[in-house]
Parts: sequence; C-alpha cells; structure tokens
Amino acid sequence: MKYDFDTVVPRRGTNSYKWDSMPAVDILPMWVADMDFRTAPAVTEAIRKRAEHGIFGYTRVPDSYYEAVVNWFARRHGWKIRPEWMIYTTGVVPALSAIIRALASPGDKVLVQTPVYNCFFSSIRNNGCVVEENPLKYENGKYTLDAEDLERKAADPAVKLLLLCNPHNPAGRVWTRPELEKIAEICRRNGVLVVADEIHCELAYPGHPYTPFASLSEEALSHSVTCISPSKAFNLAGIQIANIVAADEEIRQKIDKAININEVCDVNSFTVDALEAAYNNGEEWLEELKLYLYRNYETVRDVLGERLPQLRVLPLEGTYLVWMDCSALGLPEAEIVRLLEEEGRVMVNGGEMYGETQGCFIRLNIACPRKLLLEGLDRICRTLEGRVCGT
Repeated sequence: MKYDFDTVVPRRGTNSYKWDSMPAVDILPMWVADMDFRTAPAVTEAIRKRAEHGIFGYTRVPDSYYEAVVNWFARRHGWKIRPEWMIYTTGVVPALSAIIRALASPGDKVLVQTPVYNCFFSSIRNNGCVVEENPLKYENGKYTLDAEDLERKAADPAVKLLLLCNPHNPAGRVWTRPELEKIAEICRRNGVLVVADEIHCELAYPGHPYTPFASLSEEALSHSVTCISPSKAFNLAGIQIANIVAADEEIRQKIDKAININEVCDVNSFTVDALEAAYNNGEEWLEELKLYLYRNYETVRDVLGERLPQLRVLPLEGTYLVWMDCSALGLPEAEIVRLLEEEGRVMVNGGEMYGETQGCFIRLNIACPRKLLLEGLDRICRTLEGRVCGT
C-alpha cells in the first residue's frame, strides 16, 4: 500500500473524546465512531498551510468549496448536485436538528428505522417531536426493511418525516436501490419527507454500491433532504463540517432559517481547505483506506469465528462499525458491556442505545491499526470465552 494505516498514532493526551474519556489508561476504546488513522496527506498539508498563515478570522465559503462537493458526487456517485441546493453547517447532527425544527412542529412524529444512530432520538426529542419506530426485520443474521410496518406507520397523519440512515449505522447495511425506491414510494404516497443521513456514504464496500436517495428520481429529489460530510471517510469529525442538500426552494429556505436560529451557520478557519483537499485530492487515499477497513472486518469475522463462534458477526456492507449478536451468550447486554470494560479492558457500545434490536448486540469500531484490532479482539475473546449461557 502507498499509504500507512499500520502505524499506531498515540491519541491519549490530545483531548480525544474517544481515548481521553476512558476511566483508566489501560482500557482500549473501540466505541466512538472516529478512526485511529491520520487523515489523507493532502488534507494534512492543506490544514498545515492554513495554520502557517497564522490568522484565523471569520471564514467565507468560496465557489471552489461548492465545486469540490459537486464534482465529487458527480464523479463518484452519478449524483449531480447544484451549488444553490447546498447549505453548509457544523455537522450532520446540528443539520438533523435544524431540519426537524424547520419541517416539523412540536408533537409531530418522526420515523426512525431501529436499531439506528442514537443521536436521531435526541435530535427528535430536543425539538419537541415524538419518535416513531419502524423496526428493521432481523432474520438469518441480517437486517432488512419492514415495508409493511413502514406503510402502517407512514399512514399516520402525525408522521411528518423519516430519518433514513444510508448506509445504516449500526446494522452495516448499504441499502439497495430497490429498497430505497420502496421507501421513496411509501413516503411520497403518505406525504412523509425523507431526511437522509448519508455521512457514511464513502464507506461502502465492493458488491454493495451506495445510492444517494435523492438520485433515485426527480420525485425523490424534491421530497427529500440529504446530509453529507467528509468527516467519517476522512476522519475529520473535529473539523466540524457538513452540507445539507435540499433541491426544493421552499424547504431549503425553511432549513436555512432554522440553521440561523440554531446559530450553526458559520464554519471554522480550516473547514474549507480541509473539505476541498479531501474531495479534490483524497480519492486514492480513501480507496486504500476502504481496502484496509474491509480486511479489518475479515479479521474480526475470522478471529471471532474461530474463538467465539457463539457470537454472530453480521455482514458488513458499509461503515467501519461491526454489529455483533451476542444473544447466544445468555447474558444481559449491560453485563456483557460491563465485563468487557472491567475484565477485558476494552470499551464497546451496547446495542440498547440504538433502539429496538431484536436481540443482544454490541457495536465494535474497527477503524484502527490491525495491531490494536487484534489486541482488542484478544481481550474480547479472553473475557467471553466459556461464558455461553452464563457458565
């Protein structure tokens, strides 16, 4: 490989939320969804040049910023975004909150497809709205769309929005075009607007192509809002940048007003340079990253398949978050998480925070050098081996 993903870069003592929030220094964090890799060299160089200037005043977002986004999505995904459809903001979560505020009223219902990213719930509730779950079907170790339940829930006049996670966190699904078309048809017919969180869109693996929801048709484009960001693919969460894409002018104006009311309408001095460098010069690095991440997934699957075959590692179609069914252990989920932290000295996310899971699950972040991954897997195996059915 041209790029180095094997070097372990120390993160403790850098105010890393992932590493410096640990209750003890010997606990290995495999929870928060950021990566333990340095970003693409082109991005680092762009940030370095900006830092050397030494003045960090208010930032204007130039035409070249919009061009970088437009060209990236047209080239990689065949989705032609117009610059005037875009609203920049500080992150996908602030974007979701502003969109809900703009397009729903307190007391309205917002659909989510559980298990799903936990901030969906807080963004809905913080705006005085009600969470309505459309649980995914869990069969034969895979989650799929429950279209019949979605049809029933979407028919409720109180339901105004569907928050779609595409690719899906934590289930690891990359929704197929037919699945997305089914969602689009049901929501359009019932007057439910789709809000697509596509932050993981660049991390779809071979055989599972990412389809932007808004690219399905003109109707899907006009009846949806999409949130995108380079933060997951290029490990730029701390840079804080995201874009909202809304083709409908009336919808976009409402969102823009909410963005300003929420005071998340300005970006920091490094965001423009970082995004442009990622989208203009980071593609080769990203493709190597995806190869490395998928090999990490294969390592998880193989190691646990040999040492802890009771655990079911779900197929990973996208993201770097492995979803594991621990039901065969016969232990409560909270106890598994506690054992892994206190005895195994490894931190994972428990499944309950993501809503209805139809089982006992943990989520494992595998975006780290393989040396750290193997250490974490060994700790998990040593802790859980022999504990089937609580023995």
